[in-house]
Amino acid sequence: MKTKLSKKRAISTVLTTVIILVSSVVLGSGVVLYGTSLFQGGTQTENISVTGTKVWVDSTDPFTPPTGIGWGAAGIRNTGDKVVAVNQITVRGQDIPFSQWFADTTVSSTVFQQALNHTGWDSQGVNVRMIDNCALDDNYVAIDPDSSGPIDECIAADAATGPISLNPGSTAIIYFKLNNNTITSLDSGVATTVSIFAGKAGGPQSVTVIGK
Repeated sequence: MKTKLSKKRAISTVLTTVIILVSSVVLGSGVVLYGTSLFQGGTQTENISVTGTKVWVDSTDPFTPPTGIGWGAAGIRNTGDKVVAVNQITVRGQDIPFSQWFADTTVSSTVFQQALNHTGWDSQGVNVRMIDNCALDDNYVAIDPDSSGPIDECIAADAATGPISLNPGSTAIIYFKLNNNTITSLDSGVATTVSIFAGKAGGPQSVTVIGK
């Protein structure tokens, strides 16, 4: 007696095999895509370069007790692969609030590479600031980097309201007013620590205080 083959059973076996193969391909593709995404995300870095950092103190402070007026400045470049936000500046361990940061994120590469300039004090007292020497610029800080000849470009900014965001490769120059009495005229010529961070990127620098 001959055994009859069931067509339904044969078709069911083929379909099952096809489904298993398709599922394996889809699952394998998903694992590869996930692994690639994870690898790409893991290789991106956050890093900043801080250059030309300066700290100035009013060396002719006539008040008793001294008001301890000081300003600083630094050039910051995002040298990593991700957008970063500069969110902390400290001098001698004291945090400087955002309201005392003045950041220009539109400076040209030429200005960014120039030495940061102190233009003199515009008054004496608790709220002293540096003299604005950029004509027709109404920002709170407006500084001509070379202080001589025609004014080609200014470093200009109003007070910040939060962290300074920088895309990869972007630069900023930040002038910042120190908290009063962080340094005094006695610190002229003395090394002090300035720390600038964008999240975990950044670190401390030793900077010699310049009396002005």
